Amino acid sequence: MYTYDTLIEALDGLKERGYTLNFNLKKDHLACEEHDLFWHPEHFEIVEVYRFEGMTDPDEQAAVYAIQSDDGQKGVFVSAYGIYGDPMSEELLKKLTIHSH
Repeated sequence: MYTYDTLIEALDGLKERGYTLNFNLKKDHLACEEHDLFWHPEHFEIVEVYRFEGMTDPDEQAAVYAIQSDDGQKGVFVSAYGIYGDPMSEELLKKLTIHSH
């Protein structure tokens, strides 16, 4: 696994390795609206997770998920700590929680 010191470094490094799609959290899926893609939990795997504590910059308190779909497409999902406060399905919450520790 790679190591990154900052959120930006992680995003740049993942992009260089083919994780080019950017996803947002929806209630029961992740969405890349730019490419009209909607991934439900059963159709993607979390390949890598990077956590940033934001010691010097509270805006960097986040987790970066490198995700890959069943058909090999790659993207990232960035979640500020506190994903539990966002409305989402139990299935999506379980998938993200398992990989966030």
